[in-house]
Amino acid sequence: MSSDVRFTDFKSDKQPTWCPGCGDFGTMNGMMKALANTGNDPDNTFVVAGIGCSGKIGTYMHSYALHGVHGRALPVGTGVKLANPNLEVMVAGGDGDGYSIGVGHFIHAVRRNVDMSYVVMDNRIYGLTKGQASPTSREDFETSTTPEGPKQPPVNPLALALSAGATFIAQSFSSDAMRHAEIVQEAIEHDGFGFVNVFSPCVTFNDVDTYDYFRDSLVDVEDTDHDRTDYDAAKDLILDMDKEYQGVLYQNEDAASYEQAHGLTENMAEIPDGAPDDATDLVREFY
Repeated sequence: MSSDVRFTDFKSDKQPTWCPGCGDFGTMNGMMKALANTGNDPDNTFVVAGIGCSGKIGTYMHSYALHGVHGRALPVGTGVKLANPNLEVMVAGGDGDGYSIGVGHFIHAVRRNVDMSYVVMDNRIYGLTKGQASPTSREDFETSTTPEGPKQPPVNPLALALSAGATFIAQSFSSDAMRHAEIVQEAIEHDGFGFVNVFSPCVTFNDVDTYDYFRDSLVDVEDTDHDRTDYDAAKDLILDMDKEYQGVLYQNEDAASYEQAHGLTENMAEIPDGAPDDATDLVREFY
């Protein structure tokens, strides 16, 4: 931990290949600012990503990182955090990666409440594969593969998280730079699984859920009398189909994290002195 870290310290020398105007630029900048503001530095940060436009975010950020397989970023992040609780683990993904093939891992990561953060870049489209409907696409969203719309209700990730026992549920907008960074920072500081769904517009394949749409429609819970610790109030907002919300919708600060519940405090990545030679050799095979 350091108080001298700047968010630019988390920038790698690799240039993003995202489309100009992609919302993921703002999402990533907010992640880096939040990490710096919480006193983390690249040497104690581990970023895990899945597949999709968000997948190479670990390449664009300067930290420990792993680019995993489709939908499997959360179990990797869980393993990293439990093996070395001293690391700040941040998992990044997209709506396809997290809420389709990875939705089973999402639900169980939520209920385990491991002390890490999960930032999902939700653009309501499969962007990397050139514009198919995703789990969060609108029911009437027309694409080349769904010319009349998916004709299915979109997945509500916040409702999934709440029903699975989440202790921190938030939503942000990548273009609202300061507010987005604040919300991700709160997720990092939360003692447990900090989930942030980020509206990160796709300027190439989604002409419905645009920057202008979110600027005009988003309601920040900070501008209301919402009590984030009130479960029923959070449920009402999360199930409100007429409005889109930004901010921390629910937080349970009394719930024990997985580490607290299971007494996990030691760094299992370190080999103790006096360990049997065969055990040491086995561990070294993985390096």
